[in-house]
Amino acid sequence: MDIGDNIKKFRELKNITREQMAADLEMSVSGYSKIERGEIDLTISRIQQIAQILNIDISQILNFDATQIFNVSHNNLVQGLGAKAENMHFYTDDYREKYIKMLEAEIERLKSERK
Repeated sequence: MDIGDNIKKFRELKNITREQMAADLEMSVSGYSKIERGEIDLTISRIQQIAQILNIDISQILNFDATQIFNVSHNNLVQGLGAKAENMHFYTDDYREKYIKMLEAEIERLKSERK
């Protein structure tokens, strides 16, 4: 289980910068970056604090899985260009919108590389 990586994924999904997280946690950006890299052992109270800032449940940090956001194993958008968006199962509407935009941009990038 890589808690630091899970925190980073949620932070990025919420469009929160490392600087914002560090400020909210009252620590340096360097110190916060060590959290995301897994170089610091976190206490439960610190994980709770991070979950509060990210507006998620602590269990989501401890058990992050891409299927919390969308069902990767059945998502044709991840598997190829001929996909259908209705196959996606998203955790929340905020994540859904962010991932749709990211996936559309990736599709366009891949299409441009094929030319």
